[in-house]
Amino acid sequence: QVQLVESGGGLVQAGGSLRLSCAASGTIFSLNAMAWYRQVPGKQRELVAAIANRSRTMYADSVRGRFSIARDNTPNTLYLQMNNLKPEDTAVYYCNADLRVTLWSGVQAYWGQGTQVTVSS
Repeated sequence: QVQLVESGGGLVQAGGSLRLSCAASGTIFSLNAMAWYRQVPGKQRELVAAIANRSRTMYADSVRGRFSIARDNTPNTLYLQMNNLKPEDTAVYYCNADLRVTLWSGVQAYWGQGTQVTVSS
């Protein structure tokens, strides 16, 4: 069974920084792209940043230049360094991983439980 566990959320003032972590555990044959999403009540979940297994990255326009995504493959951990935070960054942040649990299984998407980030003005 695969688990993604996020940590590092919290309350911070505008202009401050937070670092989110996501640890992937369980039976994982191969880990493909990983990503951070965020969601506020009443809105769709949106992609914040993603990183492929060869460290190619992409960012939403709203966070480019302020956020940085990185990953360690041993162990399987995803990070999101968030600098110069703004009140509009307030959301629940979710970790996402596309992975195979065996050689013969297809790629499936897994999600963490989410971590709250609140930025006060």
